[in-house]
Amino acid sequence: MSKISIITDTDSSLPIELANQYDIKQVPITIHFGESTYTTGVDINDAILFEIIDQAKKLPTTSAPPPAAFEMAFQKAFDDGYESIICICVSSRVSATYQSAVTAREQFPEKDITVVDSMNLSLAQGLIVLTAAKYARDGLPKNDILDKIESIKTNLHVFAALPTLKYLAMSGRVGKLAAGLADTLNIKPILSVQDGKLDLLEKIRTMKKAQKRLIELAKESVNNKKILQIGMIHVNNETGTKELYRELCSVLPCSSDPIIAEFTPGLSVHAGAGVIGFVILTE
Repeated sequence: MSKISIITDTDSSLPIELANQYDIKQVPITIHFGESTYTTGVDINDAILFEIIDQAKKLPTTSAPPPAAFEMAFQKAFDDGYESIICICVSSRVSATYQSAVTAREQFPEKDITVVDSMNLSLAQGLIVLTAAKYARDGLPKNDILDKIESIKTNLHVFAALPTLKYLAMSGRVGKLAAGLADTLNIKPILSVQDGKLDLLEKIRTMKKAQKRLIELAKESVNNKKILQIGMIHVNNETGTKELYRELCSVLPCSSDPIIAEFTPGLSVHAGAGVIGFVILTE
């Protein structure tokens, strides 16, 4: 067994089977509809999330894990025999999760715990976590793994397309009039992670053209560099993301078994149903 435990949060979008394979612990983000609280990965996923949203006609709020949740995860790792911990959190620019983990670390002054701000989210964060777990399993020293993490951060390329601005309008991030006009004009925003935040990159007419633009952005980002991993992300649109993957593989070298992951509720609530996108890790 590796001496280093890798811990993250559910905004990493890592499929549970993959996390279990590498003994990665994901501390859950919670979702709140009024007095009802749901726990990501336990009693809510993207499908359930949007069933409730469409019935309630309003968005829930989300909460970063409290320090106590990270304390429990840290203690469990040490109880299981791990000697040190690397905890990789969703970008501090979109969530208080990183600060919660830092606060929890203070309860273990004699223990070897490093909390890392991934400056990424969704499967971009997830690929950092997964790569760290693979290195830990292979016995790489902790400081070397931390160096690898910093290198990986700069070699991640994340792009996604939104089929509708309906849910962004519900959140107040886009005016309802502007969202309605965009939908009428069939405008599909392209999103990317920039400086630790999910930002609007471009506006494209029609989803077909948006998918074409995603492929162009992938080619531009890779730019003949070696591809180490591709992950596909979606919100209730696995068919769409698999189609996007086939298009991606027509212009880039791909594996036959990509990671396909839900965006997960803590992030999906801010983007909306139907999102498709990808994360590419290059050398």
